[in-house]
Amino acid sequence: MAITVQARLDDETQAALDRLVRRQGWSTSDVVREGIRLVEQHHAPPSRRKLIGIGKYDSGISDLATNKKYMEDFGVKSMGKGWKKPAPDSAK
Repeated sequence: MAITVQARLDDETQAALDRLVRRQGWSTSDVVREGIRLVEQHHAPPSRRKLIGIGKYDSGISDLATNKKYMEDFGVKSMGKGWKKPAPDSAK
């Protein structure tokens, strides 16, 4: 559905519109439409950034990040066969 828009332009804006029409070979309407699209893009709300991996893996364990029992032997396999867990620091 086409809508007619009427606008008052000052001399400087009218000259810029005329230059764009000549330079681009577009109609006045094409220049105005493109200008509206560019202004909309420029003032669009910033897009939300996606965090990679968030919500991708669901272990089903609700306290995985806070329960220390899940970290008890973490890394033991990668340290090798002869590695022993250090004794708790009793000096504290």
